[in-house]
Amino acid sequence: MNLTEKIISAHLVSGKMKAGEEISIHIDQTLTQDSTGTMAYLQFESMGIDKVKTYKSVAYIDHNTLQSGFENADDHAYIQSVALKHGISVSKPGNGICHQVHLERFGVPGMTLLGSDSHTPTGGGIGMLAIGAGGLDVAVAMGGGALYLTMPQVVKVELRGSLRKNVSAKDVILEVLRRLTVKGGVGKVIEYCGEGVKSLSVPERATITNMGAELGATTSIFPSDNVTKAFLRAQGRESDYVPMRADPGARYSDEIVVDLNELVPLVACPHSPDAVKSVREAGKLKVDQVCIGSCTNSSYLDMMKVASILKGKRVHPEVSLTISPGSRQVLTMLAENGALADMISAGARVLECACGPCIGMGQSPKNNAVSVRTFNRNFYARSGTATASVYLASPETAAFTAINGYLTDPLDCPPIDDIKMPKQFLINDNLILNPADFSEVEVVRGPNIQPFPQHKALADTVSGEVLITLEDNITTDHIMPSNSKLLPYRSNIPYLSDYCLQPSDPTFAGRAKEKNGGFIVAGANYGQGSSREHAALVPLFLGIKAVIAVSFARIHRDNLINNGILPLEFTDASDYAKLSQGDELVIEDARAQVATGIVRVKNVTKDYTFETRMPLSDRLQKIMLAGGVLASLAD
Repeated sequence: MNLTEKIISAHLVSGKMKAGEEISIHIDQTLTQDSTGTMAYLQFESMGIDKVKTYKSVAYIDHNTLQSGFENADDHAYIQSVALKHGISVSKPGNGICHQVHLERFGVPGMTLLGSDSHTPTGGGIGMLAIGAGGLDVAVAMGGGALYLTMPQVVKVELRGSLRKNVSAKDVILEVLRRLTVKGGVGKVIEYCGEGVKSLSVPERATITNMGAELGATTSIFPSDNVTKAFLRAQGRESDYVPMRADPGARYSDEIVVDLNELVPLVACPHSPDAVKSVREAGKLKVDQVCIGSCTNSSYLDMMKVASILKGKRVHPEVSLTISPGSRQVLTMLAENGALADMISAGARVLECACGPCIGMGQSPKNNAVSVRTFNRNFYARSGTATASVYLASPETAAFTAINGYLTDPLDCPPIDDIKMPKQFLINDNLILNPADFSEVEVVRGPNIQPFPQHKALADTVSGEVLITLEDNITTDHIMPSNSKLLPYRSNIPYLSDYCLQPSDPTFAGRAKEKNGGFIVAGANYGQGSSREHAALVPLFLGIKAVIAVSFARIHRDNLINNGILPLEFTDASDYAKLSQGDELVIEDARAQVATGIVRVKNVTKDYTFETRMPLSDRLQKIMLAGGVLASLAD
C-alpha cells in the first residue's frame, strides 16, 4: 500500500478503498479556528453531546484577532468557554496560527486530523492524514462520528535531488501548481516520495502540503522519517514519533517527478495560485508592499532566512514590509537570538502571531499597488484592495524584493547562510488552556452570537429565478467575503447575508431577499478556496435552493449538501451558457429525482429542459431529503 492507503486502512469505518467509492474513516484529532469555529460549536451544542470523543481537539483563535469592537472579543469568550466545557483545548489569541501551532505541539504521524480550515493539510508535513472540511463535518467528528468522503486517487510526486541555495520549498509547490492547476488535485491525495524528501525539513514539507489545498486536493502527505523524529524530539515530543512510509512498489493513479536541482524561484501572478511564472520571467516589477508570514511560510526556519537577508540592510523607502511569525514559539526564539532585532532594524513592521493580512485582516495595500506575499492565496480582492495585484512568492524572494523595491530573483543575490533547525525549540504552552484544568465552565454568549439557519426538508417542487450567473473559479471569498469589516460577524448570519456575492454583484443579496431565494448558476470549480461554511449558510439564509454549476470544489460541495442546498452539475456543459439571470426554473418531482442521481430542470422562461447530475450515496440522499445533516440526525 501507499502511505495514504495505510492510514485510511487503519482508520476505515465503512466502505472499500476503491477510488471513487464512498468510505468513512475515524478521526483522531480536530481543529477549529475562530472564523469558522463559532458555527462549528453552535452546531456541536445542538447535537446534545457532553464531551468530545476524539483523541485530541483544539480550538484556535488566530483569524479575528483585531478587536476594534466587542464582536471579536465576544466570539473569543464564547469559543473559549464552549470548548473547555466540552473537553476541547484552547489556543488563545497571540499563541499563533492554528496550522503552525498544531504542527509544533499536537501533530502525530499516522493520525487523522480534520479541521474547519482548508489549509488543515499542513499536518501532512508531519505524516498525518490531515483534511480540511466544513465546520459541521468537524462538529460531527468531535461527537464521535466518522468522516465520509470519496476514496481519493493517490498521486505520487517523486522528489529528486535537493534545492539549490536561495530556492525554496515554496518553489516546489508553485511548480506543482504550475503543472496541475487549481483543479488538478480534485478527488486526489498528493503523496510525496523520493530521495529528495530527506533534504526537506518538517516546516518545508508543511509549506508544500499547506498549499496543496490550492490544487483542490483532498490532502497532501509526506512520509514520517528521521527528519520527522528529529523535529518531534526538538519539540519535546519524541514519544509521538511513528515511522510511516509507503511500501516498496506501492501503486499510484499517476506519478510526477520534480527535480529539485533544476527548480528556480517562482511566483504566482494575480489572481490565482496557479498563474505561475519564474521570477525572472515576471520581470523587475516595482513593488509597494511585501508581507511575510501566514500558515504557509511563518516557521522558525522561514523567519531565520528572512532575518539573515535583512540583517544590516534597509527596506526600500517605497516599500512597506510586514512580518508575521507563525507562533509565539517562533516569535520568542527570534527575540532571544537577536533575529527579531535584525528585522526591526531593517525597517520591518512586526505583526501579531496570527493570520493577519493573509485573510484581509489589516495591511490592505494602497490602490493599484503591487504586493508580494508569502501567503497561499492571491484571489481577487482578498487583500482588501480590489485594485491591488498580489503575487505569491517564497520568503527569500519576498525579503530580497523588500530591500530592492522591485521583484527580485534570489538567484541574482548572495547565497543565504545555512540555517539549521534547532535541536531544541522553546517550549511554553501557557497560552494553551486544557479542559482538565477547568472543572466548572459557563458558556458565554454575547449579542453577536446568533442562531444558524435551518433548512426545511426538500420539497417535491423546487422553483425560483436564476438570481445570478457566474464565471469559472468563483471562490468562497466571492460567495462570502472575508475581511476585517466582516470577520467580526462570523457568528451573525443575518448580518453577513447583505454581503453575499458582493464582489461579483453588489445587488445580489437584495435581489435574493426580494425574490425569496432562487438559483445560482456558475461555471467550473465553484466554491474553491476556504472551507468556510458561511459560503453555504449565508445562501441558505437567503433562500438559495440549488447551485447549478459546471463543477464544484470538494469542500464547498460537501457544505452545500450538509446544509440542504442542491449542488447540481450540468450533464452537458454547454447548457451553462444558455441560462440567463431572471430565467424562471422549476424542478418537478425533486425528491424522486434525487434518488436517481439525475435531476431535470425546466427553464420556464425559455421553454426547454436540461439535465443535471447529482450522484449521491444512500446516506447523502437521506441528508439531502431531510434538509441537511442536522435535520437528518434529528430524524
